[in-house]
Amino acid sequence: MRKSRTVDYNQQRMSDQLKESLKNVGFSKAEAAMYVALLELGRGTVSQVAARAKVNRTSGYHVLSALVAKGLATISGREPKQEYVAEPPAKLQKFVDHELERQKGVVGRTAALIPGLDALHNRGDRPRVRFFEGIDGLRAVYEDTLTSHEPIRALANVDDMHKALPEYFSTYYGRRSRKGITIRAIIPATETGVERAKHDAEEKRESALVPADAFSFSPEINIYDDKVMIASWREKLGIIIESAEIADAMKKVYELAWAEAKRLDKTLKT
Repeated sequence: MRKSRTVDYNQQRMSDQLKESLKNVGFSKAEAAMYVALLELGRGTVSQVAARAKVNRTSGYHVLSALVAKGLATISGREPKQEYVAEPPAKLQKFVDHELERQKGVVGRTAALIPGLDALHNRGDRPRVRFFEGIDGLRAVYEDTLTSHEPIRALANVDDMHKALPEYFSTYYGRRSRKGITIRAIIPATETGVERAKHDAEEKRESALVPADAFSFSPEINIYDDKVMIASWREKLGIIIESAEIADAMKKVYELAWAEAKRLDKTLKT
């Protein structure tokens, strides 16, 4: 009796392991249970196989039909004596090989679709707005500025930038410079802002320092290509707006601000 119980336990354990393995290669839970049950029985009616697999009869019928479609089972006889017969397990390898080839075809067809889908996605005048949250989000929006094909127009509070990402900007300035991306920046004339402006030449930047008491701000705005990037340092939120129309309008507004900022910068230095 004890030996019989041990054998039953080992068989059940093996059966459960096989079901898990089948799920790992793409079988649903019900498919794995019905397939293992059918292998154990060799053949059986829907009711018999479903009962052994502990799957309800209605679901069992659909699952067995799917196994037949996969070439893992065949049908013998006709209703009401119709039985399902397990195909040799080697057929599973054939099925997996076929699925692999089919998936390769899907991958190839999907790749061919991408250019057309991209064209459809980029069509139209509506802006694309992306939101980024947290420290990683702020890094992400700043990394995007390194894709600029033109000088960046910026309103930047250096104090809040360095406070939010203390380790980031020590390398960012150099990476931007090496890419040949120049920048014009309107910066509140805090102690940190004035110190940063001393590195303008090496960091390919032209700064316009403005009185910090009258023109203090925290969120940063960068305008480049067809994009407007906003980094809210204190709220840890980054936004990138992609719109040729909005970017063009912001560039015009910036040029007005730049002219006054340069006048104020000159006043501060006299």
